[in-house]
Amino acid sequence: MTMTAVIKDEIPGAGVAVLSGPSHAEEVSRGIPTTCVIGAHTREYAEYLQNIFMSDVFRVYISPDVIGIELGGSLKNVIALAAGVADGLGYGDNTKAALITRGIHEITRLGVAMGGKMQTFYGLSGIGDLIVTCASMHSRNRRAGILIGQGKTMQEAMDEVNTVVEGVYSAKAALGLAHRYGVELPLVESVNRVLFENGSARDEVMELMQRDKKIENPDLPWD
Repeated sequence: MTMTAVIKDEIPGAGVAVLSGPSHAEEVSRGIPTTCVIGAHTREYAEYLQNIFMSDVFRVYISPDVIGIELGGSLKNVIALAAGVADGLGYGDNTKAALITRGIHEITRLGVAMGGKMQTFYGLSGIGDLIVTCASMHSRNRRAGILIGQGKTMQEAMDEVNTVVEGVYSAKAALGLAHRYGVELPLVESVNRVLFENGSARDEVMELMQRDKKIENPDLPWD
């Protein structure tokens, strides 16, 4: 269950919304310009919350796609772990760009299967949050991934980061959801093997690079 689903289950009469996007707290607290999105089931409630949070340094958009925003905010942590592992292995910008691009593809694939809207995953709570989490050293998930790429175990990395590394828990949940909805998520599967099956990060990269040849966008017509 997502967090809003838990709240609605526990407090059926509650108004529920979600706020997400590329917003490291370290920067928000310093007044650095930041943009996020609020998801709510009614426009009236979304606008009410938008008016509360808007400021000169914190711009808020609104959306009806609550589930899509929640999934983007959760699943990006799994890809950020992978991005950190790639950094720890000594790979470069090309690898990071590939992970971000294929990562948002996997997030979108699962998110749409669960009822989210494709447009959401190309917005602030999707690609926006994914970029900042994969690129910033504020990201606990990226930092943990770097340590794993350098040879530390999952537990050693989590102990050194010394805060909650959400991607570890989200990776397991994402894999379970992928099986439930019949969705193929190669990156998520690789991250799970590294985290929970003592898989070699470098070997997993080679497995991903050597997968069967694919068409990037199968829906595009050829001449």
